[in-house]
Amino acid sequence: MPAEWERHKRTWMAWPCRREAWDGPAGLVRAKDAYAAVARAISRFEPVMVAARPEDADEAQQATGCEIFIVTLDDSWARDIGPTFVTGSQGRAAVQWRFNAWGGKYHPFDQDAAFAAKVADKAGVPLKHAPIVCEGGAIHSDGQGMFLTTEQCLLNPNRNPGLSKESAGQVLREFIGAEEVIWLGDGFSDAETDGHVDNIACFAGKGRAILGVPDSKTHPDQLPLMEARRRLMAAGLEVIELVQPRTIRHDRHGRLLQTSYVNFALCNSGLVMPCFDEVHDERAKAVLADCFPDREIVVLPALDIVAGGGGVHCITQQEPA
Repeated sequence: MPAEWERHKRTWMAWPCRREAWDGPAGLVRAKDAYAAVARAISRFEPVMVAARPEDADEAQQATGCEIFIVTLDDSWARDIGPTFVTGSQGRAAVQWRFNAWGGKYHPFDQDAAFAAKVADKAGVPLKHAPIVCEGGAIHSDGQGMFLTTEQCLLNPNRNPGLSKESAGQVLREFIGAEEVIWLGDGFSDAETDGHVDNIACFAGKGRAILGVPDSKTHPDQLPLMEARRRLMAAGLEVIELVQPRTIRHDRHGRLLQTSYVNFALCNSGLVMPCFDEVHDERAKAVLADCFPDREIVVLPALDIVAGGGGVHCITQQEPA
């Protein structure tokens, strides 16, 4: 699995369609506006393919100006329902993970479970079927065989009951080339995804990792993130701390809203960063600019995306060149 900063052929997205995720029609409209802004921003740097249901295709094309892939969908998180693209001596391929809607949180999800195969067919690459439940937001690669994930997600009984670290590691080795897996623990407050790593940490080059750290020591994620920091350092990584938004917000269920600057999207020569209209936005931009000095930083409001359960990274899936 290549690192996300390696060259892309394009980025895949999926047009919002599940009203339940956005708490009704008004939230869905706001989500569409926010998705369109991300699609237009990325299309400045590389092609974007937007998957949309037949009845939404014209709307998606007009809003984004991007190529549309007409397909049936249940939801709109391309990172999680799309394939994980890999490269090797025989060329490119796509890995289809088993998908159960983040531990059975939404129904139906059969169209989303079939989405990765349709993307692979459209991309013209062979498809490999992995035997575990996993979402793209649950794994992160440095392109050199080192991976980040969390015990809270991949070993969760709502996804893979009884799965051990050893068995999971073997699957990750076989399908995406994981030579070393850094497990970032449990106890994160992200109940929607059960601790997706793309809200927590990511690589910023060989031997370097970005870790989102709370602004307050009383934040519910303080202890699990300090443990994640310890594990990253124990693996020999330089840890770059990215202070998270100060403002504490909650979703429609009263749960902590996962506003994370770590949830950004890399594209060819660009980086699309979420902002939250708050005090740490500029500070986060400066840290990311220092980590990726060869990228143009595009900052976009992300609260209307996060309201649905994910972030900028969650709604995009890169296809390597």
